[in-house]
Amino acid sequence: MANIQLEPKINPQDGPTVDYQGRPMGTILVDEGRLRLEDADRILKLQRKRGVSFGEAAKQLRVLSEDDIQYALARQFDYPYLIPGQSKLQGELVAAYTPFAPVVENLRATRSQLMLRWFGVSAAQRAIAIVSANRGEGRSWVAANLAIVFSQLGERTLLIDGDLRQSRQHLLFGVSNKIGLTTLLAGRSAAESIQRIPDLRELSVLPAGADAPNPQELLMRSAFGTFLQEMRSKYDVILIDTPAASEYADAHTLAVRAGAALIVACDRHSQVSRLRRMTDDMREAGAQIVGSLIRKQ
Repeated sequence: MANIQLEPKINPQDGPTVDYQGRPMGTILVDEGRLRLEDADRILKLQRKRGVSFGEAAKQLRVLSEDDIQYALARQFDYPYLIPGQSKLQGELVAAYTPFAPVVENLRATRSQLMLRWFGVSAAQRAIAIVSANRGEGRSWVAANLAIVFSQLGERTLLIDGDLRQSRQHLLFGVSNKIGLTTLLAGRSAAESIQRIPDLRELSVLPAGADAPNPQELLMRSAFGTFLQEMRSKYDVILIDTPAASEYADAHTLAVRAGAALIVACDRHSQVSRLRRMTDDMREAGAQIVGSLIRKQ
């Protein structure tokens, strides 16, 4: 599968989002402070004179950049795409903030392969665990950003934080972690544990929830299998973040529950012997290995 390299982080702050679907490009850019009114008038005059598009006229006048035009097009076509200052989502979620960057194009390529190899094959194949052998290999980052690109495709997407040891998804998406997978499996919460992400309409997140003394036992409960089966009827894509497989058996349990796993490895960091051992163990346990993704440092 595609190699993925991390991009520089953005540090967004809270702020409102605006629905610009179908509005003129000039209006969008003026409202967002990317274009002055007098420059918009100049563009419109040149557009009428030469019979070209608004974006082409803007580039001829050197008033707008290609990034500005792509930003406006994304808004016009209702493509979920954020800028710093408009969301609680953390800057590591590059698919939400820089959707035209090469790293996100690699994520979309991975999405396409997963749709062909797993999600598009059978209605029962709706869940997949994102696994890696060690810590620090980018497993949570991959799970979160893949969830975003699936939601941008219009797929009803659920991201489950199954890392009950060192959970991160609630931090990345800026959601509460008071209730989540642990409280749901313990019978202390229900559907309200799943939180919609307003800025990405097709995306929902189930955080790990409050710390529990028995993560492995919770994941082994029949309630988890019942829950996943119910979610398969409500979502098109279910991605499950997991802890390091070399440290805990949780990842194997989650992969078997999901039915399949995507392996994440990190260039110059992952150990081939541990990857091989993890892959063999998961296959023996009954999980299908759909593919692997190498993240470059």
